[in-house]
Amino acid sequence: MCLGLLCNSGSDHQGSKMELQRSSLYSTLDQVPQLEHYTSTLPHQQARKRPSLEALRKAFKASYSSLKTCIIRCMLNIWGVILFLRLSWITSQAGILLTCLIVMMSVTVTTATALSISAIATNGRIISGGTYFLISRSLGPEIGAPIGMVFSFANALACALNTVGFAEVDDFGTVIVDSVNDVRIVGVITVTILLFISLAGMEWESKTQILFFIALMISFASYLVGTVIPHGTIKQAQGIFGYRGEIFVSNLKPDWRGPDGNFFRMFAIFFPATTGILSGVNICGDLKDPSTAIPKGTLLAIFWTTISYLVVPLTVGACVLRDASGNISDILTVNSTGVCVGLACNLGWNFTDCTQTQSCRYGLANTFYYLITLGVFAASLSSALGFLVSAPKIFQCLCRDNIYPYIGFFGKGYGKNDEPLRAYILCYVIAVAFIVIGGYDLIVFHSCFYMLLLLQKGWRPAFHYYSKWAALYGAVIAVLLMFLFTWWAALVTFSIIFFLFEYVNYTKPKVNWGSSVQASTYNMALSSSVSLSGVEDHIKNFRPQCLVLTGPPNQRPALVDFVASFTKHISLMICGDIIMVSHSTRPQDATDLLVKWMNKRKVRSFYTPLSADGLRAGARNLLQASGLGKLKPNTLVLGFKSNWRESSPESIEDYINTIYDTFDSNYNLCILRMMDGLDIIEHFEFEVEDISDKGDSDQIKTVFQSDQGKKTIDVYWIADDGGLTLLVPYLLTRRKRWCRSKVRVFIVGDEQNMDESHKQMIALLKRFRLDFNDVIVMTDSEKRPHSKNLSRFVDSVAPFRLWDEQQEGVSAQELKQNAPWKISDKQFEAFRLKTERKVRLNEIIRRNSQNAALVLVSLPVPQSDCPSALYMAWLDTLTCGLHCPAVLIRGNQQNVLTFYCQ
Repeated sequence: MCLGLLCNSGSDHQGSKMELQRSSLYSTLDQVPQLEHYTSTLPHQQARKRPSLEALRKAFKASYSSLKTCIIRCMLNIWGVILFLRLSWITSQAGILLTCLIVMMSVTVTTATALSISAIATNGRIISGGTYFLISRSLGPEIGAPIGMVFSFANALACALNTVGFAEVDDFGTVIVDSVNDVRIVGVITVTILLFISLAGMEWESKTQILFFIALMISFASYLVGTVIPHGTIKQAQGIFGYRGEIFVSNLKPDWRGPDGNFFRMFAIFFPATTGILSGVNICGDLKDPSTAIPKGTLLAIFWTTISYLVVPLTVGACVLRDASGNISDILTVNSTGVCVGLACNLGWNFTDCTQTQSCRYGLANTFYYLITLGVFAASLSSALGFLVSAPKIFQCLCRDNIYPYIGFFGKGYGKNDEPLRAYILCYVIAVAFIVIGGYDLIVFHSCFYMLLLLQKGWRPAFHYYSKWAALYGAVIAVLLMFLFTWWAALVTFSIIFFLFEYVNYTKPKVNWGSSVQASTYNMALSSSVSLSGVEDHIKNFRPQCLVLTGPPNQRPALVDFVASFTKHISLMICGDIIMVSHSTRPQDATDLLVKWMNKRKVRSFYTPLSADGLRAGARNLLQASGLGKLKPNTLVLGFKSNWRESSPESIEDYINTIYDTFDSNYNLCILRMMDGLDIIEHFEFEVEDISDKGDSDQIKTVFQSDQGKKTIDVYWIADDGGLTLLVPYLLTRRKRWCRSKVRVFIVGDEQNMDESHKQMIALLKRFRLDFNDVIVMTDSEKRPHSKNLSRFVDSVAPFRLWDEQQEGVSAQELKQNAPWKISDKQFEAFRLKTERKVRLNEIIRRNSQNAALVLVSLPVPQSDCPSALYMAWLDTLTCGLHCPAVLIRGNQQNVLTFYCQ
């Protein structure tokens, strides 16, 4: 059946049109009858074309061709040199039964991988990049990129493995230099020839692979025929007798020999032979219908190669003795004398001497039976060529994703098929380097580790015959086997993967592939959020979860940085942007740009824009609706309205009412004032400037991003608010930029009880386990302020007073109705004492904290009958005249600190 990914045999443009049409029951390309197909009979109408018979016929042909290509490639890569060079020796060591068990265990792991790969391959359209493309688009760049890098290297290593296997075969007895250097010379020449075939293009490579496949089929058929034909004296002297029941029984059980004689060593040698299942995936960009070809081709290849891998130990184990001398003179005759021990005696041969002295040169345990030399050549060369082609294509895709630096050079493609010529050369160099090693078994073990590592894989796949448990089984077994084979090599491999993973995780490449990591992160966050709903709040776990009225965050960087300084990694931060309906419009991509700005600034915060008629209305909605479950703000953070004297009365009223609403909502409150003239709130009143041109470029550094050294954080804890005034500076000192800052706590007291007040506060701080040891008792806070400072305050509020006692014929009540924000003479006098205390406190703050890095002052709770302008003047007076940021802070009178353990 032709699937949609295959049937775009025409241009992409034509394919996109076809997707809009309804398909028939026969295929996705064949269409149901539609009126549009007959509109050519109408004037000035263009008929919608139905697919031609040729297109329908080619579609089925393409599917078969694509499937055939995938099967052939997978079978060629699975039929590696281990089948011909090592499987007979493994049978002699492990016995027929355990060898079959090794085969089935390997197939179980690779089948689980194949099922997972099939599911991923049918979960959307795939392009070139093979295994790396599938994994990276499923698990994300953090996991996909390291695996892609290692997998490219593993394929280059596998190319060297099969080339060395080919070079080791010498049935002709020729010697160039010596056995080791001959392998190196022949291997380098061979891989060079394979490189030229690869550079010639995929057509040449495909034709070469078909020739190798035919050679393999002939070789395997010849081997099976050879097991049933009679064997002469020479072959019998080498231990080859044909099918004999007694030989089969003797070879059933293991006979471990040498330092490598154990089950897991044999498993380690054999396992790479089954990992060629990924070869079809690795050329997915060259398949016409990868979503159909990969599942069917891979699973069919596993099935047929598994049969062949089981046939070899069963047949060779039934035909060949473990030990044989190779000497024709050891044949038993009527006149033979001497002791004869072993199964060979029953077959007419006396191999007792070489068996007892362990000097036998032939037999399964002593020589590598190449079975059919042509098969060795075909298997090794086909696998080497397949890996030499797949490694560059995987690496090319990785290079083009720009995940890692300095590798983009190898991503360039050439010709109509976009061949990665530079990556071919790189793979060739790596293969040559390992061929020079010359040791086949050494490369086998290295290859095994990389292949095992890459069998760890992870939706709406069209392939339904997969299981998450099978995938989990494959991953667990793969990791377990790596450590069982050679634990130190496994640690080195995982260290490389971890380093590559951390690099990608740190650099956070700007890619979004809709990976399963994103889906998993969402599911975990959702599950954790829901589970929190059933957990009661506790003081020990309190953390300030902040709703910050930043407006566009990039226009209030100091406010953003201040809150991020004590919320990052430990609590919730939401940047609320109130967009005035009557004043402002925003570009459509403003949200994305602002989030991008915060991410580049490494601020961990959500961004929530909200349209409203005013600051108070918007803040009230945010206070009520922000957050999710227990992840809900409990602290509102504002910027100080420094232009309040020039603002309209309605604006001041709106700002102060926002503070009232905060306390009414049982929220904590922080107001940040920057003394360098940064006005945070006034931007709410004007049209928000277009930020689309700025993007993430306006990264202005603020004082909160600088190292504060040994400056002090001065806390004026005037009122007991539950401890928030102390908690915020404590959280700040846990940050690197503030860790050397010394926190000083100022409290109110009198001279008579100063020592007692000091001791009580020190004891309280110790019970809270806060490392604040510097406590200053302010004994002069109730003194009358200097007259000039008091006069300055009176002058600042003069424009907002009613002066009702000086106006004749008009009552104070009438004046108040016309201007409710203004301060009557009676109100001014009633709050005189409070005004004087705030002016006096400012004098103390300016005297003690001119060189501080940050000042925190308890925010006075506004009384319901306090005029807005007067309260605004109090806030201004408390924090004026300082050279550092100042924070007016107030908890909601509920404890956020405790000295109890429960």
